[in-house]
Amino acid sequence: MPSTQSSSRNQTPIRESDGEWLQTRPGERCLIRVSTADTNGAYSVVEIIAEAGDSTPIHVHQNEDEHFLILEGAARIAYGDKTFDAAAGETIRLRRGVPHAWGNASASPLRMLVMVSPGGCEEALRIIAKGGDIDLAAVAKKFNVRIVGPPLLQRPSRLLKKSLVWL
Repeated sequence: MPSTQSSSRNQTPIRESDGEWLQTRPGERCLIRVSTADTNGAYSVVEIIAEAGDSTPIHVHQNEDEHFLILEGAARIAYGDKTFDAAAGETIRLRRGVPHAWGNASASPLRMLVMVSPGGCEEALRIIAKGGDIDLAAVAKKFNVRIVGPPLLQRPSRLLKKSLVWL
């Protein structure tokens, strides 16, 4: 007769909903829902709330694929040579090696879950949230992310002046 006993270590749910929200830049807060440590490196899950006008610079992940679930609002996504909007309820997959960025082009807050596989780059959010004199280029390099352009929603009048920061 097979044993009906099971290991209790596999039955304890991982719950990070009471974690600390990280302010990663003006207009963006992140909560690491599932860290790579909890999945033996397989993936991580981060909840992001972005205010109107917030966006990431155009960048390329060398190691990770990203999977977005838009919970509230709409995300403007640049992926390769395409730009499109994704509304609440939509999912988007961004493959590693493809330049991309996302932003909140609406007047309402954007709330989304981002699963990254394999996990690990969520640790960059913890570093950035500490504030102070952070070398973003060094952080990006440490996590094998190349910043290849300015923030997606940057105003054209400021683009030339700030583009040198992102390249």
